[in-house]
Amino acid sequence: MQSLARRQRSVRHCSRSIINEFKRRTRSICTNRSLPPDSSEVLVEQNANSRSVILNRPAILNALTTSMVKRLQKVYESWEDTPNVGFVVMKANGRAFCAGADIVAIHDMIKTGNIEGSKEFFWELYKFIYYLHTYLKPHVAILNGITMGGGAGISIPAKFRVVTEKTAYATPETLIGLHPDAGASFHLSHLPGYLGEYLALTGDTLNGVEMIAYGLATHYTHSSNLPLIEEYLRNLKTDDPSVIKTSLDKFSDLHPPDNASVIQRMKTITKCFSHDTVEEIIDTVENEAAKTVDGWCESVLKKLKYASPLSLKVSLRSIREARFQTLDQCLIREYRLTARAMACEISNDFREGVRARMVDKDFAPKWDPPSLKHVSQDMVDRYFSPLTSLEPELDLPTKQREAFT
Repeated sequence: MQSLARRQRSVRHCSRSIINEFKRRTRSICTNRSLPPDSSEVLVEQNANSRSVILNRPAILNALTTSMVKRLQKVYESWEDTPNVGFVVMKANGRAFCAGADIVAIHDMIKTGNIEGSKEFFWELYKFIYYLHTYLKPHVAILNGITMGGGAGISIPAKFRVVTEKTAYATPETLIGLHPDAGASFHLSHLPGYLGEYLALTGDTLNGVEMIAYGLATHYTHSSNLPLIEEYLRNLKTDDPSVIKTSLDKFSDLHPPDNASVIQRMKTITKCFSHDTVEEIIDTVENEAAKTVDGWCESVLKKLKYASPLSLKVSLRSIREARFQTLDQCLIREYRLTARAMACEISNDFREGVRARMVDKDFAPKWDPPSLKHVSQDMVDRYFSPLTSLEPELDLPTKQREAFT
């Protein structure tokens, strides 16, 4: 029992360390603009009967750019048509799998008037995510570190998702004036109870053990085993998913969640986040906080009150609509929301949120509207309304590749 307790404390410590590292290192996203050529940002390995793709921007947590997404799409397409490629592996160099989009670069595009460039990134990303969900060959994703936003979007579609004690999964978009995207509304809406609403609105983190418990990952192993797993996969000759599963099972080491896990909070999460409005959710969390000395409710309130009020309302509606939609419908809706956020016609919250959290780092965003009571229903409705005839909706190949439901 003492050994188990030590392992559980280790998992919590590693998750906190990863998030602290994320906060510390994101400054480099703003300052490190001396980047290698595009081909160096996405590396490719040719193995016995498989191919590996490696995200390679470790200094900025493997944040995605338009050129990276296009290269990923190109290599995945070529491998799907290659008979001697049995399966594909996606992994990353450095301490993160992928922190999502290079939002500072996108912020700079918007600031300089390149709105179309910012929209292009999300157009390409969402199309690639749909492609991954309909990929014809077995796909393994190794998530050893931060896996957030678009990073989750390109890994969750994998048939097999390997996590470790270093894995930290989150969708923290409301904290930067956006909404859970890259397919997140679909996946979050399918989590048990109202956990999806909780994660979407607070941006809270799940560790590897919790991802296993909620079906977001398929295999848990200690990070020290990854070299052995990667070597085993390099030499594996198969296109049979059951053989790949059996191979990964050999290295899997299941850990139970600890007492501090969000799994132990599901009753409270359901009580608070099952309400129809953000206002009701916050009121209920405040009532729960008044009943207990447990600091968890206070930490939830702090996150909700930091987040963009408009993003909270848009995100809640997005998750609720996703409960009744297919993946392609979710991606099309997410693109509408994102295109509106990039254009800054309804609100400037995305640009302001990135400025406050990632550029100036004053953590004091001036949201517009500044509070929930100032967010009108009309503003939210405008986010969800179809795009105009001058701007096409996200175009997905649903007739050529069956939609994921």
